[in-house]
Amino acid sequence: MSVSQADKARKLRALQEAPGAFVVANPWDAGSARLLAGVGFQALATSSGAKAGVLGKRDGKITREEALANARAIAESVDLPVIGDLEKGFGDSAEAAAETIRQAAGVGLVGGSIEDATGNKDAPLFDLETAAVRVKAAAHAAHALSFPFVLTARAEGFLRGKPDLDDVIRRLQAFESAGADVLMAPGLPDLDAVRKVTGSLKKPFNFMVGIKGKSFSKAELEAAGVKRISLATSLYRAAMTGLLEAAKEVQEQGTFGYLDRSMPTPELNAFMKE
Repeated sequence: MSVSQADKARKLRALQEAPGAFVVANPWDAGSARLLAGVGFQALATSSGAKAGVLGKRDGKITREEALANARAIAESVDLPVIGDLEKGFGDSAEAAAETIRQAAGVGLVGGSIEDATGNKDAPLFDLETAAVRVKAAAHAAHALSFPFVLTARAEGFLRGKPDLDDVIRRLQAFESAGADVLMAPGLPDLDAVRKVTGSLKKPFNFMVGIKGKSFSKAELEAAGVKRISLATSLYRAAMTGLLEAAKEVQEQGTFGYLDRSMPTPELNAFMKE
């Protein structure tokens, strides 16, 4: 690509320092990344659920190698900054989180997230001290790189059976102190909760759109203090919904009306490389 990784990193930093909020779209492969770049998004991010779906697996069931291969394909396909959904760092230890950040940088990403979810249904969250140590190790690895890698730390309580806003805020504040550049808490229930979270932090907050009834407009989120808005698996789910509807029409009705709603091949090809 014509834009260096360092230039992409600086562009992401500039977006975060500019006035107002910006939207990060989440592709699932190089082709969807090209399309999203073509319609004008300024930054992209991978999605753990979408990249798992591409492999026919459920969210949380892919390896670090699989995740980074997907991230590399996306990052190499566009001139935009790409952030990685790196789950818990593909290991429980602080060093695993740090190593994931280093490897993420190695495949072309200029940012990535580490979450406090364990993947263990009996103990779904790391305790606060352990979670903060893991973020600190990831931040140290991120900030030791030769370009300004943006580390996002995620407090997952609202998605993992512990919808305690005070606990989420304590965790985000601890992650901020541990060196995270951006904070994130997926699943916040309403704009009042968003305002409480953003008001408790000094660093940028990323809101996740994608949950019915808990997704708000860009203007509303910006007014609530949000800097970055990501779309998570929602675009992938929208695309798969279209696929399912078309497939069912053919299978159940024997008709092909979906063709009338589909983008012509030349129009789609215009987004792709020669």
